[in-house]
Amino acid sequence: MTSPDTYVDVLVIGAGPTGLGAAKRLNQLNEASWLLLDSSDTPGGLASTDITSEGFLYDVGGHVIFSHYKYFDDCLNEALPREDDWYTHQRISYVRCRNLWVPYPFQNNISMLPKDDQVNCMNGMIDAALEARVSNKKPQNFDEWIVRMMGEGIADLFMRPYNFKVWAVPTTKMQCEWLGERVAAPDLKTVTKNVILQKTAGNWGPNATFRFPAHGGTGGIWIAVANTLPKDNLKLGVKGTVERVDAESKTVTLKDGKTIGYSRLVSTMAVDSLAEKMGDEEVVRLAGDLFYSTTHVVGIGIRGVRPENIGDKCWLYFPEDDCPFYRATIFSNYSPNNQPQANVKLPTIRIANGTESNSHEAKAGPYWSLMMEISESTMKPIKHSTIIEDTIQGCINTNLISADAEIVSTYHRRFDHGYPTPTLERDTALSQLLPKLQSKGIYSRGRFGSWKYEVGNQDHSFMLGVEAVDNIMHGATELTLNYPDFVNGRANGERRLAEGRAVLSTLAADEKVVRN
Repeated sequence: MTSPDTYVDVLVIGAGPTGLGAAKRLNQLNEASWLLLDSSDTPGGLASTDITSEGFLYDVGGHVIFSHYKYFDDCLNEALPREDDWYTHQRISYVRCRNLWVPYPFQNNISMLPKDDQVNCMNGMIDAALEARVSNKKPQNFDEWIVRMMGEGIADLFMRPYNFKVWAVPTTKMQCEWLGERVAAPDLKTVTKNVILQKTAGNWGPNATFRFPAHGGTGGIWIAVANTLPKDNLKLGVKGTVERVDAESKTVTLKDGKTIGYSRLVSTMAVDSLAEKMGDEEVVRLAGDLFYSTTHVVGIGIRGVRPENIGDKCWLYFPEDDCPFYRATIFSNYSPNNQPQANVKLPTIRIANGTESNSHEAKAGPYWSLMMEISESTMKPIKHSTIIEDTIQGCINTNLISADAEIVSTYHRRFDHGYPTPTLERDTALSQLLPKLQSKGIYSRGRFGSWKYEVGNQDHSFMLGVEAVDNIMHGATELTLNYPDFVNGRANGERRLAEGRAVLSTLAADEKVVRN
């Protein structure tokens, strides 16, 4: 057997949050040789940021920083240590429904709806509460969970259409084990009180307060984290990166033919892509049971003062079919540096309603921007050729922009793997796939590496890499991968690595009981 061109104890593929988390921990422990590979010249992966030629920034999807882990916070604060490196925001989010802005979460704020809709939603919630008192059967899928928790009224008006727009699969084809803290269960008494008094519910959820970097968008965070690591261990801009993974010889072959040997591999590439590069028929078969949706990100840069109805809103949800997108982010609200400064002169490339601009002469701002997300799958195809036009028309339809808005920049990028879908088949496939890979010395981790949306945020993804390394080096339990409910149960709090280790004896005891 030919010796590899390079050998390391731990090889990390992918410089997104998971790969950088693994690299950060390897560098901190300093107990093994390691190397990180990525095809992109810039770190960040699915948490990177693009900049248009006009100077508008767009994240590759709606990302904000909120954390379940002190270790994660410490690493980010080391990378961006100054107070003026960050902006802190209170989340201001709404659902667009019946031509109204209903405060998020929708199910807690039906008091804002027209009376007929309030009645339908309340009837459904009452029926659901009565059914829950006598039912001895757990919901078998996401759709049943929605009806059990919220009733048919909210299901039909918001939850079913919205989730189809997000996931690009019907709710009947999704499981409900992934939900955790991501969907607010309404309190019938509180909702009833708010309906009678015409009040709205307060902020809810782990991202009610979030941070955003002052410069560089979300991608700026991960560039800064990468800058804390030794350059010799980072191999970025590798064209094509990985051509083949040989699990038997423990070598990775790159596009240029060079080979890298390893003792352990932390792979953050999509596990279905990893399976193909391995050429293992059983791994390919298991990965074939995993489903994903594609995400399109469309950005619009606009000249003028931000409209009053937009105000300080952060992100907005759209369940109805008057627009193709399921979420819009007022990206210019996150940082004044996410768009060109007001003195920058740009030509108007079009008027929103499609009419010709009277002048293409470059003029000064101010400027603001919108970032929309659109899903696609075999069950929800979209028309690529008109996606920008359809998005702009959707913005007009939903009062995000006026018909005469001056558009100075447009952006569109398609991400083949956008959301790892928690389908009914997912957990059975993962329960076989991930252990099989690990038995071969391959730790498949990350948003698409471990395919668990419930631990797919930036903090989760980073810690999946950190904890994989702790398992490789010291046999530590991977809490984020194996115990999502425990991790997410600390919403809005801090969880130190030491705290995690403190519960290992309990977890180990539980595992022993199960084995016996």
